[in-house]
Amino acid sequence: QVHVEESGGGLVQAGGSLRLSCAVSGFASDLFAIAWFRQAPGKVREGIASIFLRDGRIYYADFVKDRFTISEDNTHNSAWLQMNTLTPEDTAVYYCVADGSPIPPQYALHGNGLQYRHWGRGTQVTVSS
Repeated sequence: QVHVEESGGGLVQAGGSLRLSCAVSGFASDLFAIAWFRQAPGKVREGIASIFLRDGRIYYADFVKDRFTISEDNTHNSAWLQMNTLTPEDTAVYYCVADGSPIPPQYALHGNGLQYRHWGRGTQVTVSS
C-alpha cells in the first residue's frame, strides 16, 4: 500500500521560511512525479510545484516562482518544498501528492490535483502578519 507523508509545517512570521518534506513508501515501481498542492480555508485547492522524477522537469505556479523551490533526493521517493519570503496569503494546508503514471506537463499543476492518485494527509502552514 502506498503511503505519502508530509512533515515540516508550522507557524512562521511573514517573511520567514519553512521547508516541507514528503516521503513516499510502498510504491512497487518507479514514481513518475511528486507535487505539492495547497488549500486555504474557503478557497479552491491549487497546485504549487511538481517535479517529474524520471527526467527532472520542474513546474511551478506563477504565484510561487522565485520564492518556493521543489527538490527530490536520489531515491526518487522523497521530495522537499523550500518556501521563502512567506506571506499570510500562503497560509493553507499543504498536500504532497504522487503518481507512477505519466502526467502530461499541462496537467502537472492543473485543477485540484486529482490527476495524482496518491495523497498525504496534509500539513498546516500558518503565516502570521
